Amino acid sequence: MHNNFQKRTKATFLFSKFVFLLFAFSITQTTAQEGKTWLRFEGTSGPGKGKHIVLVSGDDEYRSEEGMPMLGKLLAQHYGFTCTVLFPIEPETGNIVPSYQNNIPGLEHLAKADLMIMLTRFRELPDEQTKYFHDFIMAGKPIIGLRTATHGFHYEKNKNSPYAKYDWRNKDKGWEGGFGRQILGETWVAHHGDHGKEGARGLISGIPQQEDHPILRGVKDIWVASDVYTVKNLVPEAHVLVYGVPTSGMTADAPVNWEKSLMPMAWTKDYQVEGGKKGKVFTTTMGASVDLQSADLRRLIVNAVFWGLDMPDKITPDMDVSIVGKYEPSMFGFGTFRKGMKVGDFR
Repeated sequence: MHNNFQKRTKATFLFSKFVFLLFAFSITQTTAQEGKTWLRFEGTSGPGKGKHIVLVSGDDEYRSEEGMPMLGKLLAQHYGFTCTVLFPIEPETGNIVPSYQNNIPGLEHLAKADLMIMLTRFRELPDEQTKYFHDFIMAGKPIIGLRTATHGFHYEKNKNSPYAKYDWRNKDKGWEGGFGRQILGETWVAHHGDHGKEGARGLISGIPQQEDHPILRGVKDIWVASDVYTVKNLVPEAHVLVYGVPTSGMTADAPVNWEKSLMPMAWTKDYQVEGGKKGKVFTTTMGASVDLQSADLRRLIVNAVFWGLDMPDKITPDMDVSIVGKYEPSMFGFGTFRKGMKVGDFR
């Protein structure tokens, strides 16, 4: 009987040791990928300490692979948020290749994230990756969608995927317009401004019942180089915070083109899918890497982070939105990304 007890004790010990080693190996492997397939900016102090934000880049035009690390560093250093930045990776080379539409490693970090910021365009990811987006939505966690996030998914090959309903052109009842319209409020329609020739001026004041919104606190002037998007069927429950009008030129002092109508350029809304919890969204059709040179656009996004995390009392008009380190964004365009770049190069 004593021998049996010793055997059971030894077996329990060996099993516990195996589980510990397996866990340690898993942690080591995950940590080893930091700087290779994703970046982590640790928040040390500030109102965001203890909160985790995942920033998902993955577009082939607006250089989100440059803008997202800058935002992650800003949020971590100034406000204490821990920020994980994900990238579109070409598996064969390990390079960041924005036109590679089928791989964004590290999406499992969404499982423990408190908020997601995304700027993807026409992605058709493996189901095992998209599942993390889906689980995040089902949990009703806050989302910030920038620029092409309104058409972030495009299912061309795997139309039988359970996530094909996210396609920007989807016509299934209840999922018309896909992820863009159903979650963020609108899908891709067209360029309202003359793309590459007209910038966009944000009109902030004069919107009834929105002037005192915490996201607009301290926001006074926004001009961006990316043009105004057409917003044709914004869902009725959306609350517009900023309207946009094209400017006749690509500089901040270019005159406004009043011959073109105003379009919603930033809004909030709630979302809830069948079987899921209610969440809230902030969407803006701005967000190219060059757009983020605008201090008040950065302020708008930082304010939206605090609003999304139910911390509006922390938003003040003089929030520090200064860029951490050097930031020299590339002009938007197809094929304008910096070739041969690894994840660690954006640290």
